[in-house]
Amino acid sequence: MSLTFRTLIAALCVTSSSVAAQSPAAASAPTASTAPNVNGVAIRDLTIVQGARPVRLVGYGLVTGLPGSGDRVTGGAGARHTVQSVVNLLRNFDMQVPAELLRTRNVAAVLVTAEVSPYLRPGGRFDIQVSSVGDAQSLRGGVLWMTPLVGEVGGVSVALAQGTLFTSEPAGSRNGNRAATAGRIPDGGVMEADLPRPEAARETRLLLRQPDLALAHRIAEAVKAETGRDAAKVEDPGSIVLDLPRGDEGLAFLARVNAVRVQLSGVSRLLVDARDGTVVAGADLVLQDGIVSADGITLTIGGAVSAEAAAAGEALPSGTRVRDVADALRTVRATPQQAAAIFLALRDAGVIRAEVIIR
Repeated sequence: MSLTFRTLIAALCVTSSSVAAQSPAAASAPTASTAPNVNGVAIRDLTIVQGARPVRLVGYGLVTGLPGSGDRVTGGAGARHTVQSVVNLLRNFDMQVPAELLRTRNVAAVLVTAEVSPYLRPGGRFDIQVSSVGDAQSLRGGVLWMTPLVGEVGGVSVALAQGTLFTSEPAGSRNGNRAATAGRIPDGGVMEADLPRPEAARETRLLLRQPDLALAHRIAEAVKAETGRDAAKVEDPGSIVLDLPRGDEGLAFLARVNAVRVQLSGVSRLLVDARDGTVVAGADLVLQDGIVSADGITLTIGGAVSAEAAAAGEALPSGTRVRDVADALRTVRATPQQAAAIFLALRDAGVIRAEVIIR
């Protein structure tokens, strides 16, 4: 359906009405989403221990069992690499099948990728990502054949991957197979060999997942307060040096440091997935006062609102939440691309004071 700010405002009015319909007691009571987090965030969720960076694995495999939506080969042209892969696979079972006799509409060649901890031991499971490398229309309903995973192309296999593929499709897609050429398999990977693990050292570093000088200093001060000694030093916005005790005491000390909690005052972020329309934001992220024009409609948020704008349904009160806008977009069945465009317009006008990430 055609989406304009007028239909969006109408949906927002419905949302606002449903909120206002709550009882006064319920409306005035504080909720968990607006209460401050007095406990803070654990250091282990903000940093990575030096040397514990994830190891990336990759493999080439086949997804089978597709309902006619796999790689296509016509007259010797098309996904010939898929045909050759199937020939090689059958040869492992002592079956010799000429390549020219094979049709691969129920098979697709794929790349398999994953990230694992260097401390993951043989038998440990991990999630894997699968994406088509041929001209398959969809991977929906397919099963990944057992695929070796390596740390670098041409390297020795350290893990195996297989399982039923889970895919997603963009909201509003008319064809169930459309654009489902990538997916994931939860716990689809199994470690088969030990990975090289970093050697223990008396001095180690905590690497911030998002470098921030102020946060680094708060983490260092929290470590000092918890341990009672000058055991943490800020090296730069992305690194904190720890002075660890020797031997087993060092591991116990590091575990204690990882459990220390730090108060955050970070930058608000709004994530919009332009493929499936998912919007992720903090519960307290609200629209600021401002004016946005789009599709011939002028949207006024807060401030001095004229009677004409209010009567036309083109005005919103101060403090309207981003989550209400997202709910309204779903109500009017906006496409993911429309949702992304609207939030970008609100950001550009300074109405949303947050980092807007479109992926």
